[in-house]
Amino acid sequence: MQNSCQSDADAALEAAIARIGRLADSGGNEPTLDDDGRFMPIEPDSFRAAGLTDSEIEALILKFLLARGDATGREIADQIKLPFVLADELLRNLKESRLVVHRGSAPMNDFQYQLSDLGRERGRRYSQHCTYFGAAPVALTDYIASVKAQSLAGQHPTPDDLLRAFDGLLLGKSILDRLGPAISSGRGLFLFGPPGNGKTSIAERITKVFGWEIWIPRAIGVDGEIIRLFDPMNHEEVPPAAGNGLYDRSKIDKRWVRIRRPTIVAGGELTISQLEVTINSSTGISEAPLQLKSNCGTLVIDDFGRQRMHVNELLNRWIVPLEKRIDFLSLPNGKKIQVPFDQLVVFSTNLEPRDLVDEAFLRRIPYKIEVIDPTEEEFHRLFELMGRELEIAYSRESVDYLISTHYRRVHRPFRFCHPRDLLLQIRNYCKYNGAQAEMSNDHFDRAVENYFAVM
Repeated sequence: MQNSCQSDADAALEAAIARIGRLADSGGNEPTLDDDGRFMPIEPDSFRAAGLTDSEIEALILKFLLARGDATGREIADQIKLPFVLADELLRNLKESRLVVHRGSAPMNDFQYQLSDLGRERGRRYSQHCTYFGAAPVALTDYIASVKAQSLAGQHPTPDDLLRAFDGLLLGKSILDRLGPAISSGRGLFLFGPPGNGKTSIAERITKVFGWEIWIPRAIGVDGEIIRLFDPMNHEEVPPAAGNGLYDRSKIDKRWVRIRRPTIVAGGELTISQLEVTINSSTGISEAPLQLKSNCGTLVIDDFGRQRMHVNELLNRWIVPLEKRIDFLSLPNGKKIQVPFDQLVVFSTNLEPRDLVDEAFLRRIPYKIEVIDPTEEEFHRLFELMGRELEIAYSRESVDYLISTHYRRVHRPFRFCHPRDLLLQIRNYCKYNGAQAEMSNDHFDRAVENYFAVM
């Protein structure tokens, strides 16, 4: 019995030591996990626990009331995404300081608040620095801990995951066998080969291999500067299901938003400024760079080599982050911060990688995968699949005619995009003429004449 008690005590001590070690590794910000081991942001019980000061929250409230005019305490708490009990206590202090006044009472022991003349003047001063009055920011240390908890490095995709992610794309076993280890590594990869073979489609689906959703802050706060991270243009919000007991009990921190693992695509429009924290000079609001928005997901550099900036600019900017998995960003106030660089970076190009970059950079992209033209049998299979999707009956004889007349005779290479594009030509022509769409020699002749007119 004594030995058993001693063993239990030793186990408890080891668990405590391990917990202290985890806290030390995360800088004192150990993330909360749900029953499935996934990260979950828990509602703070104080401003200190939220990594905020009274002054930061005061600024958000006064700027909100300056723009809104008046609002109840619960509306203010909902605006800044903090528990009402915390906002209510601060609002009482602001009233005692004569920065806000009661305009009237509101249901559930609440009040309607508006700014006093003193509060209006202070709100204007806050707005001169930054007009932001959205969700209260999350501390940078908490964000770093969340990325570590949701990192791609913690995911271990299987062949079944790849098949699920690439369902609907005709990919041979050889390319899947090469993509699997590259994706599982969570490091950068090159997709290269002729145009029209689905490099962009492959790149955009890679994130699906990693499965479930992640949580990100709406905004990050660093020494008084606010960086807006959640971007509805690049992030797809997935709110927790209503009435889910797990989420109801855990009291989710509303400063965070649940999204699908991001897939951010930047093409020829990419500029070096998009890779740095940018500030709107008129509003004072800072926007996170693309690589920060893509953490725990995939960042696709499409048409690599055709960007508005020189290739060497991009390579010099990312040569260290790609190897060290960390990035350094400069804030508007001059402060430099270290942030995670935790995404799968996919460079997609029609050009030969060796002609674009030097050996030092290629060494930091461990996987280079060529996406080659389809075989003739795969070409037939693509027409069959696309025909089913577009409700056009597959005709092997007509596709054989197409290959013989318009490919072999003129030495035209097959491309994965051709079946879709040619069948869309047929469908649109038949729809215009009120006829049933079908694969026929005449329809293929007409589609080829239009599609390959200048190709």
